[in-house]
Amino acid sequence: MLLSALLLLISTAEAQLSSNFYDSTCPNALTTIRAGIQAAVRTEQRMAASLIRLHFHDCFVQGCDASILLDDTSSITSANSVRGYEVIDDVKSQLESQCPGIVSCADIVAVAARDASEAVNGPTWTVNLGRRDSTGASRAGAESDLPGFNDPLDRLVERFDAKGLSARDMVALSGSHTIGQTRCATFRGRIYGNGSDIDADFAATRRGQCPSVAGDGNNNLAPLDLVTPNSFDNNYFRNLMERRGLLQSDQVLFSGGSTDSIVDEYSRDASAFNSDFAAAMVRMGDIEPLTGSQGEVRRVCTVVNAAA
Repeated sequence: MLLSALLLLISTAEAQLSSNFYDSTCPNALTTIRAGIQAAVRTEQRMAASLIRLHFHDCFVQGCDASILLDDTSSITSANSVRGYEVIDDVKSQLESQCPGIVSCADIVAVAARDASEAVNGPTWTVNLGRRDSTGASRAGAESDLPGFNDPLDRLVERFDAKGLSARDMVALSGSHTIGQTRCATFRGRIYGNGSDIDADFAATRRGQCPSVAGDGNNNLAPLDLVTPNSFDNNYFRNLMERRGLLQSDQVLFSGGSTDSIVDEYSRDASAFNSDFAAAMVRMGDIEPLTGSQGEVRRVCTVVNAAA
């Protein structure tokens, strides 16, 4: 009975989202966001990956509610684990000057992810709008809900299933690692200690920027896709089939398990990957949104309105 009530609540909230939510209240909202994201990606190509990841991390922790953007306070412990905050803040400032108190930070994050994908020739999709912003954040939720870079396949499947996303959604969303970079600390164990499941030449190349002993090299960056690091394409999946996934959580998608066939399909069919990625991003964006009178529309994305 309780589960049925919860599902009804979630479906009701999702039903309140619509692609034309701001058409009358802030008609230039989407144009303003797109211009801001395009400018940010032109300045730094890596920002496209960061903005997609920002949306992912937000939605996986208590729903797509912009909780990830909140600064820590005496009563709020956020999960500031990604980049792109300044881009969202800049867009929000522009929107507040056009239509104060109308466009939520959660919606800006969702649209920014779509526009970031477009900016690097990735797929596009229609973003449902009408999310509201939370007044709290949860670092504990981030630690318990977000996938880890060393998670085995069954654990990854469980984490995505808990958010209503299928294994196919998981593989498609993981394909965003076709762009972006990651820190040495996240892949050191793989390139030095996983000889049975990694291409030897690939591991040797990666060791050049990642010393074996933890220390100053922890924050050294390496592209997740060594071949086409700034292009949104399906080369990520070819890398996995050649045992050249940089993160262990990437390589487990093609390691003799249940998702091998999906990786193989996407490696051969870029259109299928693009289509599934777009659909999965829409589903992810619908995870437990706050709508109606829930939450608030923050005036400043980093603080709740009472403190703004």
